[in-house]
Amino acid sequence: MIQVMMTKEKVLSTLKELPEEFTLDDLFEKLIVIERIENGLLQVREGKVISHQEVKEKAKEWHKQTGANKP
Repeated sequence: MIQVMMTKEKVLSTLKELPEEFTLDDLFEKLIVIERIENGLLQVREGKVISHQEVKEKAKEWHKQTGANKP
């Protein structure tokens, strides 16, 4: 997985968006979401994506291999 570095500015900006009182879980959750979005955007820019049709085909193949379609 690609790892995007978080800047102090991004962390401070995120802190400013939180209410006056918050839990560390709130902060970490928000930072993790931001990191995952930025990682996804980077993957898109680098062309590391697959089409919806390719996902459907891979899912069908996986179902065949695992027998997930059998009653």
